[in-house]
Formats: sequence, C-alpha cells, structure tokens
Amino acid sequence: MSDNIRDNVIGDMVDSCMLMRTRLVSRVITNIYDDQLRPFGMNSAQFALLVVISKLSPATAAEIGRFHHQDKSTLTRNLKIMFTEGWIIEDPALASGRSRPIVLTDAGRDLLHKVEPAWRAGQLQADQVLGQAGTSAITEIAGRILYPPKHA
Repeated sequence: MSDNIRDNVIGDMVDSCMLMRTRLVSRVITNIYDDQLRPFGMNSAQFALLVVISKLSPATAAEIGRFHHQDKSTLTRNLKIMFTEGWIIEDPALASGRSRPIVLTDAGRDLLHKVEPAWRAGQLQADQVLGQAGTSAITEIAGRILYPPKHA
C-alpha cells in the first residue's frame, strides 16, 4: 500500500470516524454535567446511575449494568462510591439467594431532587452545544438502544 493511500485512509479516519466523533461529543457533554453536579459531590456517571437505579428499582447490579450498557468494573466502582455516600443500599428484605436488589435511600432520592436545577442547567447547555437536531438525534438513538423494538 502506497503512502498516499495510507494517508487517505488516515484522513478518512480523522474526518469521519464515528468512534472519534461520539467520544468527542460524550466528553464535552459529560464535562457540562460534571461541572453542574460537582457542587453536590457527585459526577455525571454517578448521577446517571442514580437515575437508572431510580427507574429500575429494585434491581440487581447485573440488571443495572445490562440496562445501562456498562461494564462490570466501571459499574462496581461507581456503585461502591454510591453505597459509601449512602445514596443506595442493597435491600435485605428483597434479597433471595445470591440476588441482592439495589434501591435508592431517602438520601439518594433527596439528592436527585436537590440536583434538579443543576441538571436542568446542564440540559440547557447540552442543548446549546448539540442544537435541536443533535439533541433530537441523540434522544432517538439512545431510545432505540435502551428500548429496542420487539420483533414479532
């Protein structure tokens, strides 16, 4: 393969790689929310997990990880922090065998309510960065990933 062809391939990667583009968008949007959530002692990953746990509760760590498409080590690290902060607990009343469902504590629920203005500010900033079409596209794509259509 000639150097010119190799340079063209690399140029294509730089100009159109979906991985590079989505990671860039992810970092920018994550930083927006991290800045908003920092005063509450949490980051965007913990916030997102708290919202997911609120939605799925009660749910095991495995169920949370599958729904959120998150690898076990990252999930475990963030859950550990959230347990330590007292935002979530494993509910012994719901445990069966090896299954230990996780639920929000009152402190976790209260935190979600307290961060609402910061979350709304982050939403506004993200909308400004993405534009209406970008926000709509991401919402639709994420919806298809989280709730894939059922095939008959």
